[in-house]
Amino acid sequence: MSTTTSTPEVKNDAKNAPLTLTPSAIAKVKEIMAQQTPVPSGLRVGVVGGGCSGFSYSMQFENGAGAMDKTFEFGDLKVFIDATSLMYLQGAIVDYVETLEGAGFKFENPNVKSTCGCGSSFSA
Repeated sequence: MSTTTSTPEVKNDAKNAPLTLTPSAIAKVKEIMAQQTPVPSGLRVGVVGGGCSGFSYSMQFENGAGAMDKTFEFGDLKVFIDATSLMYLQGAIVDYVETLEGAGFKFENPNVKSTCGCGSSFSA
């Protein structure tokens, strides 16, 4: 009897990633990660149900890839994306911006059909 084991982490380079992280986004993520104890192994970027338009973005630190994740490397930053979020993030750009109104991560996503007034949720 043979058993097959699946490897949860699939190595890809940033050229094959469905989304783009700008240099300022990568730098900010790495800066925040360095302040965590223990230091996480990567960043999870995803799309979750909810918000006034149907979907919202999520970003959180992770210590490893899950069974349904793809792993993309932006230099020495690992980004984990689950299989469902991959289709919603195709072509998206994640940037870190600082303005007079505040600072934060900004998603530019070509798959978005409409957004809500608060700017934190979307429909595709």
